[in-house]
Amino acid sequence: MDLATLQAQQTLFIKQRFTMMINRYEVTSVQPDGTPGTQLAFVEQKRMAFKEQVTLYRDDSRTGVFAAFKARSVIDLGATYDVTDENGAPIGLFKKDFAKSLLRSTWHVEPAGGARITGQERSLPIALLRRFADLTFWPYHFDFVRDGVPVFSVVKKFALVRDKYTVEIHDPAIDRRLVVAMAVALDALQAR
Repeated sequence: MDLATLQAQQTLFIKQRFTMMINRYEVTSVQPDGTPGTQLAFVEQKRMAFKEQVTLYRDDSRTGVFAAFKARSVIDLGATYDVTDENGAPIGLFKKDFAKSLLRSTWHVEPAGGARITGQERSLPIALLRRFADLTFWPYHFDFVRDGVPVFSVVKKFALVRDKYTVEIHDPAIDRRLVVAMAVALDALQAR
């Protein structure tokens, strides 16, 4: 799939593929009837990496790269992750706000040359329940806003085996590669 097609999407589905040793995700468009459509990207977390690294491919053959994100440091509770395009040019970054995340997970997203976007779990009671009852399969919702204006949201669906997400994009200008990277990070990095 090409970048223009990905950028034109207002709603995405992200589904985790079942594998034992690696995180893999399929990103699809959404059909008018609400079912998954065309595959837009395939995401894979690098195995046994010294620093967290995730690559967004054009499809599951892994021949063309859309983007990637990688941690700046090895161990950091509030690590910063740089998101780059296929040539290594910056698309943006995201980082977890460790202090605010003690009660309700909070992330900051900064598009290259753009203003900061803050994403937080929508429901404090669900956030607390997930932490203290260890309900990792429980659904959660993140709303990402800039100056109080919605930019995108990520909704985890109830699933016991493979995680599934719906991503709603409200800001037509935001780079979808940055949105997909953040949505995948919510699954791949959230429990850390």
